[in-house]
Amino acid sequence: MRPVEQRKKATILRTQGKTYPEIQKALGDNLSKGTLFHWFQSIKLTPVQAERIRKQNLLSLEKSRQKAHSVLHQKRRNYLLSVEERVRFFSKALRQKEVGKVVLSILYITEGSRSEKSGITFGNSDPYIISLFLHLLRFCYSIDEKKLRCTVQCRADQNIPELGNFWSRITRIPKERFCKPQVDSRTLGKPTKKSSYRGVCRINYFSADLSLELRAIARIIHTGPVV
Repeated sequence: MRPVEQRKKATILRTQGKTYPEIQKALGDNLSKGTLFHWFQSIKLTPVQAERIRKQNLLSLEKSRQKAHSVLHQKRRNYLLSVEERVRFFSKALRQKEVGKVVLSILYITEGSRSEKSGITFGNSDPYIISLFLHLLRFCYSIDEKKLRCTVQCRADQNIPELGNFWSRITRIPKERFCKPQVDSRTLGKPTKKSSYRGVCRINYFSADLSLELRAIARIIHTGPVV
């Protein structure tokens, strides 16, 4: 198509309220936006045409944003998958009870009770952390399930029976072994902002010997055996 014909058709499309990308698609991508801008300087658009162009530009911008977000999301997902692949061999290491005890002891000294006399007390609001702790505890030791207790610590406006059911599923501890829930009185009249917040789950296992062993493992890792 000759430049004169191309300009004439481009002008017609512009007066129909077409955007630059639409005109480029119709007449060929070799037309730069700078050329189109030069051709259209003398065109006066009607309010209807101008509004149509504005809406199409906004729609095009939104599509570009969604595409960019999708690309970034996929890139992030691929990166996370590559990280998981890189450390996949750790799953085999955790099949060894000695390794499991190391992980368990580190979890315990970071989130567990400082008291050594009352046995194990471990609490967290993250279901994954609670599940991991109990999985390792059950895997590494032949525990007596009857000695396990669970307490839900929550805010005043939360549904306590629902929280109990939730943490019972996560911990695999029957509801009859749950202690009385502890409601934070400071939260009275203050609505919970995070809908995903399920309170804190506190695990008790009545074995002072096990508590001492986990602390000893962590101490030996850090400082070496007691001489």
